[in-house]
Amino acid sequence: MTRSAWQSLGPAALVCAAAPAFFVLGWAVVGWALLVAGVGVAALIERGRLVAAEPSLTRDLALIAIGMLIVHSIPLAAELDDGAMLRFTLALGGAVLVPYLLSRLVFRDRAISFPWRTGRRWAPWQWIWLVAVLVLGWLILPFYFITSGVYLNWPVVDSPELIGRLFLGVGAVGIWDELFFICTVFALLRRHLPDATANVLQAVVFVSFLWELGYRAWGPVLTIPFALLQGWIFLRTHSLAYVVTVHLLFDAVVFAVLVHAHNPGMLPIFLL
Repeated sequence: MTRSAWQSLGPAALVCAAAPAFFVLGWAVVGWALLVAGVGVAALIERGRLVAAEPSLTRDLALIAIGMLIVHSIPLAAELDDGAMLRFTLALGGAVLVPYLLSRLVFRDRAISFPWRTGRRWAPWQWIWLVAVLVLGWLILPFYFITSGVYLNWPVVDSPELIGRLFLGVGAVGIWDELFFICTVFALLRRHLPDATANVLQAVVFVSFLWELGYRAWGPVLTIPFALLQGWIFLRTHSLAYVVTVHLLFDAVVFAVLVHAHNPGMLPIFLL
């Protein structure tokens, strides 16, 4: 790792550590303090380079902090009423849109982008992985959700309307995960840190969010590898379309398991 990367690691780690403070431990004051410390240390390191044309660690960490604070502005407990879905839409949408607009319009750079199509066909390993995601999800997720009881972190879905709302919510949040954690947090961290280090730090933020969303108990055993793999796959493919497809297939199984857990016998496709 270069000298510049070593200098960037401390401030970046402080900012990313705010995620478990906010979303896992519920320590709002500590989370704010970590964000201020991370951005402040970055500013001290850069001093007069804050307005320079080249990438600025301070500016990029501030964008991550702003997105994280917008997410933290609402409770993340899974709910399906109109008010909750509106709150999620505004907060999660704002957490992606505000950093993007600040980056493009205020800082005049293109640090955040959403490369939907690469113009290349998916390789055989990509198609194999899509099938593997479905198979692994079918084998593992029912055992996780039902034996741990974490399916109770999601509301009961016992009507066509609620099932439809759950389907929409699970899919929308899955797409947002890739827009924020990969295309925003990971992309900004990669400007200053080696890819592997940036991937670990984005996974800290990713997994912390999923914890508050409901993936608790031994959920991190699943969500940590998933977050790291999504970052690694994006590095290999540079395709938002592909990582979103992987995530939506995974979430399709999550949706089916939640319906099955709340309504035993409705979807008799699982072993448990």
